[in-house]
Amino acid sequence: MKGTLFETEELRKAIDEIYRYPLRQSAIDTLNRQLKTGISDERLVELVLALRDEDRLCIINEEAQTQEPIILCSLGLSA
Repeated sequence: MKGTLFETEELRKAIDEIYRYPLRQSAIDTLNRQLKTGISDERLVELVLALRDEDRLCIINEEAQTQEPIILCSLGLSA
C-alpha cells in the first residue's frame, strides 16, 4: 500500500478499525459477495471507505475501550 495511489489517511483508519474491531455482519456479507465477483482493488477500497463513512463497517463499542483488562486464565496456580 505504501507509495501507491491507495495510501490515504482514510484508508489507514479503515484498516486500523478492521484489525481492532469486529466487522458488522452486513459488511461481511457485502465484502464477501464483492470478493467472489472479482472486484478490483480500486473498487474494494471505495467500498470499504463508503462502508466506514456510513458507519456500517465495524462494531465500535466505546465502552469496551475504557474497560480495565480482565484475567482470562490463572494457569492453575496453587498454594
